[in-house]
Amino acid sequence: MTRKVEDIRIDDAPSLDRLIRRMEAAGGFSAREVARGVDVLAHILGAEEMTTFLSFPADIVATGTRGVLATLVREGYVEAVVTTCGTLDHDLARAYRPYLHGEWNLDDVQLHRKGLYRLGNLVIPHAHYGGVIEREMQRLLRRRWAAGTRRLSTVDLSWAIGESLGTKHGVGSITRAAFERQVPVFVPGITDGAVGSQLWLFWQDHKELVLDLFADEQRLSDLVFEAKRSGAIMLGGGISKHHTIWWNQFRDGLDAALYITTAVEWDGSLSGARTREAVSWGKLKPNARHTTVDGDVTVLFPLMVGAALERLRR
Repeated sequence: MTRKVEDIRIDDAPSLDRLIRRMEAAGGFSAREVARGVDVLAHILGAEEMTTFLSFPADIVATGTRGVLATLVREGYVEAVVTTCGTLDHDLARAYRPYLHGEWNLDDVQLHRKGLYRLGNLVIPHAHYGGVIEREMQRLLRRRWAAGTRRLSTVDLSWAIGESLGTKHGVGSITRAAFERQVPVFVPGITDGAVGSQLWLFWQDHKELVLDLFADEQRLSDLVFEAKRSGAIMLGGGISKHHTIWWNQFRDGLDAALYITTAVEWDGSLSGARTREAVSWGKLKPNARHTTVDGDVTVLFPLMVGAALERLRR
């Protein structure tokens, strides 16, 4: 506790990585934790023989943060994605129709009358969401059925969506990047979203179709037990975060973990639980390199990834 607080210099227009390093030296409240988070992130992304899991909820895929996630997948920085059904929804819908800027305080009653959804401070026209997903999913499922497909894991489904987008509609798409790199995308809560509803709708007339979640779990098991070292980048909480740490407990825990959240821990929620709590469950090794950063992923993660990749490339 004898280290001196230093002022942050910005007069020399520092690079992103240099600015982050200066934030660590500044001793600022969240600033120092963000800088430490970049250290852990760079370690995970740059470590040899590290099997890296990237988990996140769907809401950020409705934002421009989708591009950062897709870049990490496309450039081979992660070996597995664990997410929610809404990720497939937004990734597919945005491949064909734009989402729009809105405001937090818009009149939701008026939005409903005008056929607009509000997601935070974004606005999504009804025609840019449900109709697009229904059209593309039913078309995809009919093609797969005609080709003889009777069983799909969520990894199969995610890759099928990515493949269906092609190069024209797949620009910026997470599922397209995953298909091209053959990075598995696991969706343990697959029925909780528009894509899941379309699967159910198709099943009404195709009762031989099986959604094979056990195939996903087997693939996850193989990834975990074959990993020489295991790291996780976990954005937000919920089922995506828990499925990631749950499976890694079977190898005595993660070797490294970065967690970014806006949730609090005093309500006992999984989303608010800090990485240190995972140590008690055996989901994170006692000697693991880890940190929790408090804040909005859409602000922090692009900055942190930019700084970490700049550091690794240099």
